Amino acid sequence: MESESRSPALDQRIERLRAAAGAEPRLEGVLLYGSWTLGEADAYSDIEAYLYVEDAHLATFDGREFVERLAPLKLAYTNMYGILAVVFDDLMRGEFHVTAASAGIAEVPSWSGQVHLPRPDAAVLLDRTGRLTEAADQLAPFVPPQPTTTAQQLSSELANWTLMLAHLLARGETGRAHNLLHAMVAPHQLQLCRLLRESTAHWLTPSRAMEEDLPAADVARYATTTAPLDGAAVREAARSSWEWSRELTAEAAGRWGFAVPVELHAEIAEFLSRES
Repeated sequence: MESESRSPALDQRIERLRAAAGAEPRLEGVLLYGSWTLGEADAYSDIEAYLYVEDAHLATFDGREFVERLAPLKLAYTNMYGILAVVFDDLMRGEFHVTAASAGIAEVPSWSGQVHLPRPDAAVLLDRTGRLTEAADQLAPFVPPQPTTTAQQLSSELANWTLMLAHLLARGETGRAHNLLHAMVAPHQLQLCRLLRESTAHWLTPSRAMEEDLPAADVARYATTTAPLDGAAVREAARSSWEWSRELTAEAAGRWGFAVPVELHAEIAEFLSRES
């Protein structure tokens, strides 16, 4: 098999997973997702997969024991989303969803618009019944987000979260405001920017490859919305962020024709302009 990534170690681990799954009769199917399936993996990429266990064996299937057949583990635990997260001995990370085959495989087509598998044949490592291949094939076409409703949703999110940001700054919670600006506001901002630039391939992780996907002017503008953990710097970044959000919203509203709460936007700007 030809190398699917710039990481021979990841290729080898995926082949180990294919072999281990084929030898495990309790598994009906295994589906990869993430950068490897998009042809974007490199030496720093994770291995991410769904393990579809036959329903009758789900209660007794030990996900950790199975994953440890691939390589020794330094860490294994169930994360906050109920996913088996592991760290292998070579510091490669892994995420494995251990789920019942019946409901899990039936759910796959509903991921359309969120998960893209351009090569389902490469993503499906095991399929004993044909059901998983049929389901994964439905994710082969790239489904971009619907522009009008998505842009309006994002502009509303930006107004809501930026107003919360203004309240936190007024309260003097610099650390919390700093986190909110980068963890909540920025992703919505970058998604709206991607929508406008018709660059939605990395929609779910909008900061991924932004330097290659977005115009240099947008990347530079994004940089003005970041800040060190300093009160004055966070406040200035918040103002710059909201200014850019308003410009992106106005551009989107002009293109797709939705209403903008102009008065609210001006009030948020005024709120952010106040000194603590």
